[in-house]
Amino acid sequence: MPVEFISAISVNAANEVNGSAERGVDVPFLHRYARALEDGGFDYTLVAYHSGSFDPFTVAATIARFTERLRPIVALRPNTLYPTVAAKALATLDQLSGGRAVVHCIAGGSDQEQAREGDRLSKAERYEREEEYIRILRQVWQAREPFDHAGKYYAFEDFVSYIRPVNGTIPVSVGGSSAEAYRVGGALGDIFGLWGEPLADTRAQIERIHAEARAAGRADTPRIWVTFRPIVAATDELAWEKAHEILAVLRRGGGPWLPAKRWDGGAGPANAGSRRLLEIAARKDLHDRALWTPTATATGALGASTALVGSYETVAAAILDYVDLGAELVSIRGYDNLDDAIDYGRYILPLVRQELAHRERTGERGRVVPQPPLRPGDPAGDLVAP
Repeated sequence: MPVEFISAISVNAANEVNGSAERGVDVPFLHRYARALEDGGFDYTLVAYHSGSFDPFTVAATIARFTERLRPIVALRPNTLYPTVAAKALATLDQLSGGRAVVHCIAGGSDQEQAREGDRLSKAERYEREEEYIRILRQVWQAREPFDHAGKYYAFEDFVSYIRPVNGTIPVSVGGSSAEAYRVGGALGDIFGLWGEPLADTRAQIERIHAEARAAGRADTPRIWVTFRPIVAATDELAWEKAHEILAVLRRGGGPWLPAKRWDGGAGPANAGSRRLLEIAARKDLHDRALWTPTATATGALGASTALVGSYETVAAAILDYVDLGAELVSIRGYDNLDDAIDYGRYILPLVRQELAHRERTGERGRVVPQPPLRPGDPAGDLVAP
């Protein structure tokens, strides 16, 4: 089975453990980061959305300018942009990037965060709106004649766009862990995004998504995307030492990206995905081969927050466990954004792809083997045989 890799772009060095969320765009850093992802073999990078953060369309267009192959995934909340405008903006990005645009639609998991930009719909209503929104996007991309739309959340007349995606449409990703998310994503998503959970829980989610796709009458199913925060080193021992150092920073309060109030076992966060991660973390710290959950508890499960911890070989093998479940896209980003991305490209991606190529060539599972070491004096990032 082929697998593609996703990262999440950073416009500066700030993250949960490093620096201020109020830093501006560091253009040289953004350029280095995008090039590191492209040179490291990543296929996509998510351009995330937050009410107080940078415009994802502008950042995505900049990434497209800095790279030739990397595909930007624009995170888009329907409340922030009218669907006809969004369809044109995405098609424009797609043309500028030579057909590389992808959109990740976010219904919105936090009432408080949605209200910051005037959105006061209930969760159920937000998913209804997202469904209508996705249908409009696709109709705009496909329509050759003006059309009208009269829905629950949007209404317009006589609209047609002359800006079309390079390949006729743009892949639409949906994410979430609620019944509403499974229904909308199973019915309409080209891609469905999941946070990193234990293998059994992930399998159950995939089965639910596939069931919703069948219920919607689809002959296919969404491609599954799973997300982790790997903590890696040359050996398992060094990786665990590093993991506990990162956890200590997160527990001290890390940086301004973390919620002001941590989860204390009470009502917990509003969105189903975060509640699931916290429940999984409460079961035990380490699941399966390498899935480590204290980072989720320390951050209140604010976004993707479960780690894969271990040597390059251990983490590559853990990723392959999820590929074997049916994951076709794997998102990995670390806590030292740029350096971790470089390490993943040097060590993790080649190991996973080497094993998958072996399986395709022989029909048998091999074993994850170390990459050859760097020789003294070799340029950084060049792996050479001994």
